[in-house]
Amino acid sequence: MAALCIVLAVLAGLGAAAAVSSAGDRVKVLAIARDVPAGQSITDSDLIVAEVSADAALAPMPAADRSSVVGKRPAVDLRKGGLLTASQLGAGSGLGDNQQQVGVQIKPGQAPSGTLAPGDKVLAVTTPGQGDQAGGKAEAPPQTTPATVVSVSRPDASGTVVINLAVQTTDGPLLAARASTGHLALVRQPRSN
Repeated sequence: MAALCIVLAVLAGLGAAAAVSSAGDRVKVLAIARDVPAGQSITDSDLIVAEVSADAALAPMPAADRSSVVGKRPAVDLRKGGLLTASQLGAGSGLGDNQQQVGVQIKPGQAPSGTLAPGDKVLAVTTPGQGDQAGGKAEAPPQTTPATVVSVSRPDASGTVVINLAVQTTDGPLLAARASTGHLALVRQPRSN
């Protein structure tokens, strides 16, 4: 009986040592110090270093990559306390220094349902207003503005979303004027392979 107790005590000690050893395998990674909206340039003060247990299921950016992250623009909103991953920066926001950002309110049926993501290329197409298409008139080609999706809000109760689009500075005011009428639809361009 005494030998059995000794064997159990040794096994318990080895198990505890293994647990402590695996918990000690920690890595330094980048975390978000404060909220950063999609498309806004990341500053050094937006980042903090956190230590987490090494886990193959997690893919946070190593703390050593901090200098390469500063100045990049996230494709999605970053929330305080979250770990930063490469996929949050991967697609890019589509908003360059020579572009403007325009928010457009899109109702169900005015854009492909649930398929738009940051980085997608779209055409903002002006749609005719009620009574604009008089019978017998030849249909004029639609006016289009090329844009890149910066962010997509969650749908409200009616399914309406706000989509922030990056456009050239010459197209920003025109697209904002068209969007204010509510006569706008988005066409997603093919994604490159």
